[in-house]
Amino acid sequence: MQGRVPVERRRRRPTKTGTVLTEELIVDCALRLAGEHGPDALSVRRLGAALGCDPSALYRYFHDTDDLLLAVADRIIGETMDGFAPEGDWLAGLRAMAHRVYAGYSRHPRIAAMAAYRVTRRAHEFRAVETGVGLMLRGGFDKATAVRHYAAFIDTVLGHAALDAAHLALAPERRGADTRAWTDAYQSLPADTHPQLAAVREELPLMAHSSFETALELFLEALEARAAAQ
Repeated sequence: MQGRVPVERRRRRPTKTGTVLTEELIVDCALRLAGEHGPDALSVRRLGAALGCDPSALYRYFHDTDDLLLAVADRIIGETMDGFAPEGDWLAGLRAMAHRVYAGYSRHPRIAAMAAYRVTRRAHEFRAVETGVGLMLRGGFDKATAVRHYAAFIDTVLGHAALDAAHLALAPERRGADTRAWTDAYQSLPADTHPQLAAVREELPLMAHSSFETALELFLEALEARAAAQ
């Protein structure tokens, strides 16, 4: 089932604890539960228990848990884009937008990987795409190129955001083991079997750090060069 729940189905009724259910309240609860327990917490049973209501009451606001996930994803986009109105240099605007998106998903590492690849078709996403495509058009690209470049830009940013958020969400011992691999396991590889890695052995610990900033600057430099070549 697709689309939003009709307004007439979203009548406000108090829960057992006297709280009046709203879409915003449900999304607040879903974000909190997902932050504490991961995306598996987004079940009507858990949400109903947390909100003090019959789980079936949630269907007056969302068709199913996937519909709720899209609302949660759109809330993250809304937090990310709040107050953002880039003016002037289009590249500076894209850089600022990228940092906002990355930071926004980093604040919700337990849900970021699931939320980052969905198309919410809701108000906050509409505004974000409007802003991003507008920045590409401001760079002088034709309409088709602006859309293609924006898609590549936001996928790059979201990919790094989801990857780094997933790493943050790992249990500390697993995250630590991954980080230590570059100073332990990789350092012991012999030069006769791995000559290229041996040649850069001292620099390999850099692999433990996020490549988001490097990827972003490479992408923006490429965009600038393409814009100048038009």
